[in-house]
Amino acid sequence: MAARATKAARTAAIKPNTLIVDNGGFTIKAGLATPKPSSNDCHIIPNFIARDQDRKVYVGAQIEKCKDFFHLVMRRPVERGMIVNWEQERAIWHESFLSENNALIKCDPHETNLILAEAPNVFPVLQSNCDQIVFEECEFASYYRCIGSSLNAYGPKGLADYMLVIDSGYSHTTVTPLVNGQPVQSGIRRLDIGGKHLTNYLSELLAIHEVSLKEDPWIANEVKEACCFITDDFKRDMERTWRGHNMDPTICVDVQLPDYQEFSNVVVKPFEPKAASLRTKSDVATLGNERFQVPEILFNPGDIGMVEGGLAELVMQSVSQLPESLQHLMLANVLLVGGNALLPGFLERLRVELRQLVPSDMKITISGPEEPVKSTWLGGAYMASDEALLTKHLVTKKEYEEHGSNSNWLANRFRGTGT
Repeated sequence: MAARATKAARTAAIKPNTLIVDNGGFTIKAGLATPKPSSNDCHIIPNFIARDQDRKVYVGAQIEKCKDFFHLVMRRPVERGMIVNWEQERAIWHESFLSENNALIKCDPHETNLILAEAPNVFPVLQSNCDQIVFEECEFASYYRCIGSSLNAYGPKGLADYMLVIDSGYSHTTVTPLVNGQPVQSGIRRLDIGGKHLTNYLSELLAIHEVSLKEDPWIANEVKEACCFITDDFKRDMERTWRGHNMDPTICVDVQLPDYQEFSNVVVKPFEPKAASLRTKSDVATLGNERFQVPEILFNPGDIGMVEGGLAELVMQSVSQLPESLQHLMLANVLLVGGNALLPGFLERLRVELRQLVPSDMKITISGPEEPVKSTWLGGAYMASDEALLTKHLVTKKEYEEHGSNSNWLANRFRGTGT
């Protein structure tokens, strides 16, 4: 009788509103769950506090009000995929969904459940800090912290039995095998290359040609997003774009950099060899092999001096840790998500490289969601739409107050092994 009463009290503590937060290093993907999940309910919020040349400060989505991004200084609360500065993160959260007046997402934490996606293998002390902030300072009614990749197992057709999720984001690229939505810890692998490293590498390559963007990471990132792609034949395309020879106009482009007077955004134009030879303005850059040389480091980290295998090898390392009976099931359902999944040619290149490493009788199926940046958030929204499933995973504030000092209890609950 007492157990039944306890269960009823716990169910009553679960609120009808659920906020899903995918707290990435580059952006936060956040929004309230609805009965019919849609990516339209997901807001993409820059995860930084910035200061412009006039010393004006922008918190999160306030950056939309900025008119001049030259020498924009950005401070990010997330490093290597982990929240390390809660003073900054709290300010961004407050501006985004905790402020009573001006928040982008209207949310009363006392009447809201929180699903928070985190990177794999976050340090326990940082997880404990996070739990404390969520319950003691933000005062959410209940809370579920999970590896973000695991949320991709939830969809309109229910829970995927077996899935291998490749999440290539700002801080890193991870490979996570999932069985019934639960990560297989022994198979999780991480490549310390993400969007940040691609942007920095592009700045280094452009500096060789006297185009300086090292102090302008915002602009460098825009150039990367507008121009870069993943080639299916690196050697061939290098020969077609080698400077000093005939640069292939089907690959090379001219990029007009913003001056925030005549041009406010990066503008990509067809390559004009004659104009390029006469050009004196440094605000127009010609990109040739840089376009595909930059993201190539995802597959060949040795290009920047890293002594480790590329993404295809990482996938095989992950799969090799699983029982043989599961390996073919994982390779038959590979999902590519994260901001770098938007790079043209990524999925096709990965398929080709894996095919060379996988036995010919093993099927490889790689897919990508329509909106890879929002995919983790959307999976969380599908999970939240299942009331019984949500109730099973959430930890209430009362439970935290009873057991919260016991980090092992909380960790077990979030792994689904506690009671």
